[in-house]
Formats: sequence, structure tokens, C-alpha cells
Amino acid sequence: MAVNVKDMMKEKKSNRILLRFSEKAAPTIFLLCAIISVLTTIGITLTLLVETITFFNRVSFIDFITGTKWWPFGENPSFGILPLISGTLLITVIAMAVAIPIGLASAIYLSEFASPNIRKFVKPILEILAGIPTIVYGFFALTFVTPMLQNVIQSLPIFNALSPGIVVGVMIIPMIASLSEDAMSSVPNEMREGALAMGSTRLEVALKVVVPAALSGIIASFVLGISRAIGETMIVAVAAGATPKLSLDVTESIQTMTGYIVQVSLGDASYGSTTYYSIYAVGMTLFVFTLLMNLLSQYISRRFKEEY
Repeated sequence: MAVNVKDMMKEKKSNRILLRFSEKAAPTIFLLCAIISVLTTIGITLTLLVETITFFNRVSFIDFITGTKWWPFGENPSFGILPLISGTLLITVIAMAVAIPIGLASAIYLSEFASPNIRKFVKPILEILAGIPTIVYGFFALTFVTPMLQNVIQSLPIFNALSPGIVVGVMIIPMIASLSEDAMSSVPNEMREGALAMGSTRLEVALKVVVPAALSGIIASFVLGISRAIGETMIVAVAAGATPKLSLDVTESIQTMTGYIVQVSLGDASYGSTTYYSIYAVGMTLFVFTLLMNLLSQYISRRFKEEY
């Protein structure tokens, strides 16, 4: 019996030592993880910046941001980024036209109308949709969505902006639906009960009480969805084509910033050439767009939180 008591005392003492060590080591480990994240971000930014400066030592910055022709190959290359920006924004507009109404409607249903059993069934399906590789979405757009659209638009070419735009929107739906549903679920039930007690219908409560109260989170999900659409790579690389064109025609082949990066990264440009460094200039432009979207998301969230 005495031996057992001694063993128990030793075990308790070792547990206390282990607990003290973990309490002291955990903050250091967390700090190291944070430092690694910060250093990685700084490293990526510096790499983009240095290589972009090299590019602008060869190409005029004004020509880059105002030029309407993008043809980096051949004897007389042209590096006007506007065709790539217009293609990127065209895909983004189409995607958000699909994702915002469907995603928001799905969030309202899950938050306000779905029973617990249906919510447990539908939400995992949305999460599965978010986990599908984008290359699969790309071939889905090319081999399924485009032939379906060609039945409606006879002159639609195999590579176009409409098909990948729609599929990018489908890919973004789970993000908007999930984030918006989380924002609406955080609205206190007292607000719903008060509106119902005053004679409002469930639809009126959802649209006139819950959605305005959760507007900051909903708009933040929209902005994050826009950022995701701007940065999408494989869907547009597979299904949108590789024709940089300053056009708003959704039936034409276009090229986005990410699509161009994929094209050149496959070996179309030799290391050290101006075309090679153009990858980093386009990447920096994409980085600025994404950064602005994230800053806008934070600003809108803070502003609407103050109002509501």
C-alpha cells in the first residue's frame, strides 16, 4: 500500500512538472508559429517586389498600366495589363452574379427555415462542394457546362468567359453561404422573437430583421468571394482560353491574370527574359487587387458593425 502511495505521488509530481513545462513552452511555440507566418508573408512580398522592379526597369510602368494590348511574345512584345484585368473582372462579375443570390438564399434558408436534420444534411454537402479541386471544376466547365451553353448560344466557342465565370460562381457559393449563415446565426433570438410577437412572418423576420443585423458579416462574405474569384487560377486556365482581349463580350475567349501566370509558368518564357519577369508584375497586380479587397472587407465590416 505504501508503495502505491509513493508511485501515485511520483506520478502527480511528474504530471505537475509536465504541466509547468507545457505552460511555459506553449507561448514560445505559438510565438514561433506567428513569426514564421509573418516572415513567410514578408518573403513572398519582397520576392514579388524585387522581381517586379526588375520588370519595370525594362518596361515603362505607364505603358504597363494603361496599355490595351498584351502580347509578351515575339520580336515586338506589348505589355499592357488592361486586357488581363478586364478578363479577370469579367470572370469575377459573372461569378458573383451566380454566387451572391444563390449563396445568400442558401444561408437564409439554413439559418431561418431549415430544420436541424436538414441543416445537418445540407451543410456537409456545401462543405464537400468547397473541397472539390479547382482543376476538376475547370474540366467540368469545359466538358459539361460549355456544351450545355452551346445548345442555347449556337455561336459560343469552346473557350469563352461565360462558362468558367458560372463555374467559379458555383465554387464560391459554399463560402458565401457558410459565412453568411454563421453571421445570421449569431443574431440573438430575442430579435426574432420580438419581431414574431409583433405579427411579422418568418420571411419578414429573415429579410427585415436578421439580414440587416448580420449585414456586416454578409457583406464581408461577398468581398471575400470577390477576392476568391479574382484569384481563381485553374478554372479559367482550362476553360477561358488564352486570348488577352479588352472586351466585355462573355462569349469570347479571354485571359485572366492568373491564366497568364499559368501559361508562362509552363515554360513559354526563358529564365531572365522580360516575359519571365512579367509573371511577377502580373502577380504583384493580383496581390494589390486581393489586398484592396481584404482591406475593403475589414472597412465594411467595421462600418456596418457600428451602424447595427
